[in-house]
Amino acid sequence: MNLIKLYIQEVTRRLPDKTRNDIALELESTIYDMLPEDYSEEDVHRVLETLGNPAVLASKYNDKPMHLIGPKYYDAYITLLKLVLPIAAIISFIAIVAVKVFSPVDDGAVLETMLSIMGQGIGNTFNVLIHTFFWFTVTFVIAERVDGIKDNSPVSSGFKPWSPEDLKHSIYVPKYKKIKSFELSCGLVWTAMWGTTYFYANHLLGIYENGENGLRMVTPAFNQDVLLSFWPLIVLLIGAEIALAIYKLINKQWTYKLATFFSIHQIASLVILVIILTHANLFTPEFLNQMGDIFTATPTRIENSLIWGTITIFVAFAGWGIFDVYKRATIKTGINK
Repeated sequence: MNLIKLYIQEVTRRLPDKTRNDIALELESTIYDMLPEDYSEEDVHRVLETLGNPAVLASKYNDKPMHLIGPKYYDAYITLLKLVLPIAAIISFIAIVAVKVFSPVDDGAVLETMLSIMGQGIGNTFNVLIHTFFWFTVTFVIAERVDGIKDNSPVSSGFKPWSPEDLKHSIYVPKYKKIKSFELSCGLVWTAMWGTTYFYANHLLGIYENGENGLRMVTPAFNQDVLLSFWPLIVLLIGAEIALAIYKLINKQWTYKLATFFSIHQIASLVILVIILTHANLFTPEFLNQMGDIFTATPTRIENSLIWGTITIFVAFAGWGIFDVYKRATIKTGINK
């Protein structure tokens, strides 16, 4: 029973969403029609071998031909390409941000630097994706051309001919439990953005006015010396977020261990946030006075509102995040959805 459902899963996961259910029911009916009444595991093996490699069978159901790379390597090519492209994109973007962050920035030009980071980051990432796609494709084309094996049966991502035994190594991961590449990319981009903002907060966060030369900051919100005094904690926090992203990339699904790592990171982040926000002289007096004039409140009330408002929002998001990842971790992997 397990091998049958795993085989159907391996076929239908390569098909468009709108046709998966119908083809799954059709394929299940076909398999059971081919089996005797009191079938054994050997009978199941025989039937699945008759039906052949799931990638080949899927190509017969699918309207899209497997011609970008020859049928023998196409499935392995697509599987590995989906893994390599996000990694290349993330590394290229992080590299651009790192170069910009550790480069000297003229006073008043940090906003332009942030826009430059985004522009160059997107452009550089796009170029890296194109080059990665090109050379990755060329590598597979060459591999197929120099392959002296006459057997044209498709190979798996492990570059071995498929057999029903491969199904025993396949684990069904529910959609909500999976960690998507997009989720990893957004997480690392967010880390790069808030890290850059923290170290240049006195140039980016504050009160702006629209003058003759456009929008410019007139009053910084934070005392940068106070922020920089906590730089070891911030670097440690950034390193933990990168380590968490790598752990997600390796694990590919939420587990109790990964959810616990995530929870520890969230709690540590909250503690560091509270320590920084409650430090004396974090906000500049000029900023608090101007905000007090705008909202008709005392500087002390403005400061308390900013501190506890920020902490409340962070606690709410951190609490929801911890609840969500543990909920996703409780979903069991296996055959049944």
